Amino acid sequence: MSKITALFEGRRVVVATMHGKEKVIGPELAENLGVRTIVPKKFNSDKFGTFSGEVERTLDILQTARLKCEYAMELTGCNMAIASEGSFGPHPTLFFAPSDDEFMLFIDKENKLEFWSRVVSTETNFDSKIIHSIDEAFAFAEGIDFPSHRLILRNRQSGVEFLRKGIGDHDSLEKYTAFTLKKYGSCFLETDMRAMYNPKRMNVIKQATTQLIKKITSLCPSCEMPGFTLTKSTSGLACDQCGLPTASIKTQIHSCEFCKHIEEIHFPQGKKTEDAMYCNNCNP
Repeated sequence: MSKITALFEGRRVVVATMHGKEKVIGPELAENLGVRTIVPKKFNSDKFGTFSGEVERTLDILQTARLKCEYAMELTGCNMAIASEGSFGPHPTLFFAPSDDEFMLFIDKENKLEFWSRVVSTETNFDSKIIHSIDEAFAFAEGIDFPSHRLILRNRQSGVEFLRKGIGDHDSLEKYTAFTLKKYGSCFLETDMRAMYNPKRMNVIKQATTQLIKKITSLCPSCEMPGFTLTKSTSGLACDQCGLPTASIKTQIHSCEFCKHIEEIHFPQGKKTEDAMYCNNCNP
């Protein structure tokens, strides 16, 4: 019996969601860890904050994900839980490109295990616009893959005086836009980023799940506990033309948080020098 099978097979894990994330998380966990996923009844993740602003998010992503897991385990009696947290905005390195930043946390109380993963992706339709006509509303909707991806309409940016979420058909979009324009003169349209209404986001959540499982199933060569993963990378691979260090990775360190075993891997990409085209000295 493998270590992963011994730790997880046949156990229940609760997916801390009210937005259908179990549809992509569940099959991945079942296939790779042998667990059975459940969703808690009466689970209200909105109490930890909403994308639409009715409830302000006051904690960081790790704290929020941990609270979601604890809350879901309390509701179900499970001792394993998984939760994800998403945020949206400019990409950290690709300026002016919108991004979906998905953080995922897995907790196994029985074995005192905790693992996380994070994926930052440009695969998102995150967008918003001030609207002055129904034609503008329809044009914006077309650009974000409506109606497969739904919309939120409000009287103004961050406004909650008039707010409709989950708009998923043209008749509703026209009706709510007309009402808001008549009453307020303009309205604010934005993508509904809740997972069950945004297939692009759901796909990024699946990517984060895959990354998380890869971390969990990486066993330490010393103690055979899960989570033996990359913890540090060092740049400095030498340029094959001038010999100066480049920004390319020269060394990776993998470590185990349980027995503290460390392995240093030199030249992880299988090459000892870097092409001069990636050298700031040869190709500034």
